[in-house]
Amino acid sequence: MRQLLILWILAPLLLTTACAVNPVTGERELSLVSEQQEIAIGAQQYGPSQQSQGGAYVLDAGLQAYVSDIGHRLAAVSDRPDLPYEFVVLNNSIPNAWALPGGKIAVNRGLLVELDDEAELAAVIGHEIVHAAARHGASQMSSGALTGFTAQLATIAAASVGFGDIANSASQAGSAAFMAKYGRDDELESDKYGIRYMSKLGYDPQAAVSLQETFVRMSGKQQQDFVSGLFASHPPSQARVDANRVHARELPPGQRYRERYQQRIAQLKRDAPAYAKLDEALTALGEEQPQRAINLLDAALKIQPNEAQLWETRGHAWNMLKNSDNAVKAYSTAIAKNPAQFSPYLYRGITHYRRGETELAEQDLLASNQKLPTAVSAYYLGETSLANDDQQQALSYFNQVAQGGNKELSQLAQVRLAQLEMAAQPGKYIATAPYVGKDGYLYIAVRNNSSLTAANVKLELIQIDSSGKAIARERLQNTLQLNSGERVDIKTRTGPLSNTAAASQFRSQVINAEPVVVELAAADNR
Repeated sequence: MRQLLILWILAPLLLTTACAVNPVTGERELSLVSEQQEIAIGAQQYGPSQQSQGGAYVLDAGLQAYVSDIGHRLAAVSDRPDLPYEFVVLNNSIPNAWALPGGKIAVNRGLLVELDDEAELAAVIGHEIVHAAARHGASQMSSGALTGFTAQLATIAAASVGFGDIANSASQAGSAAFMAKYGRDDELESDKYGIRYMSKLGYDPQAAVSLQETFVRMSGKQQQDFVSGLFASHPPSQARVDANRVHARELPPGQRYRERYQQRIAQLKRDAPAYAKLDEALTALGEEQPQRAINLLDAALKIQPNEAQLWETRGHAWNMLKNSDNAVKAYSTAIAKNPAQFSPYLYRGITHYRRGETELAEQDLLASNQKLPTAVSAYYLGETSLANDDQQQALSYFNQVAQGGNKELSQLAQVRLAQLEMAAQPGKYIATAPYVGKDGYLYIAVRNNSSLTAANVKLELIQIDSSGKAIARERLQNTLQLNSGERVDIKTRTGPLSNTAAASQFRSQVINAEPVVVELAAADNR
């Protein structure tokens, strides 16, 4: 009854506090994320989001300036012109575009080569600006937070946690929500207002219609790169085509600027064969054909020798061929071509580590981790810290990885933690619990919760009084060896006891355990 009462009291307050006006449509919507938090989230995630998707395209600075100029002109006529907008072209072959909260927007080079003219580009960017201006990402985070909030409302109320804390939790829990698939209403809304923005700048609104018609045709062909890219987050449909056609008819005709657009993407089109060979080379590596990959990359480098991704992939191929000298040279060239990208530092650092060059490895891994923190860099920084006899720093890195979402690396880190900590903190890894058996004697259940075999495990039984004070201690004679996950039950000499509740008079603890050290497999996760 008390929980129901709390729900009844707080529900109207929640609805009143969490409602906000959509800056584009003027409608009231649920929002647990403030504008300040929204802007902060976008600013915080923009760099890592770029790094994890290929980084900025650096071979044509003029193209970056061109896209940014169109973006800022569209943003200036949007319903939220004061957001701190930024626009970037990413070095990514997948045709995609996305917007983070706060106006942080990206367009992949893979999408630019699929567009026909500047008006279509304006339609893409205008659409993304609406996602930011209408707070679609913030709405997604609020909806995701509401599920957990409702489930824990009574607990939150009892603990007197304020709405500010709830919103902050929503920001953390939903930090990737804005990269997820948008709903039908959000897409239609972004199309509608994006067309208006582009029309204000004199672009032909029919470009938004032709753009969606192209996407519908491509989705029908189930082109894998589009399905995994643009279509995953911006699903096309005939309904969107029809709606765009209606909106376009309500607006004046405008310009398409095809010749100007084609001139701006000329570099991308010249380099398209090189990127096609890069994609083939990556497929060859996945099929464990490193020499074929190198041949493809050599051909690609003749077309575009300054593309860092070609050199980085070449490093992967040389590593697969067990030629670490050439791998280091290739990664070093990739870094020279694009020193802002995290990944060649990461892979050169791993290569140095495997060659026993821990100082060089640590330098590269720290550089990589500064640009984009990853479980892989943290794991190998743990290993280099161990090699440098810095156990405390190693524990810090391994704890980060063990608590992360990378299952394979988490298991490796847990093994390392057990190797480092079990002898000093045996109770952290070996769980014990006294209980009264059917024969009336006291038993101790012992379980190895670590990822390693534990040897020379020794236990102590403690009897306590009603105040919890120890009044007797007995070191058991049993010495155990337990495999990972194994449980054994040890019978003590205490008993027979009158009832099962008598077990509450006893405590047990592990006073010794020694990890059986194993050789770890290499952490190759990329």
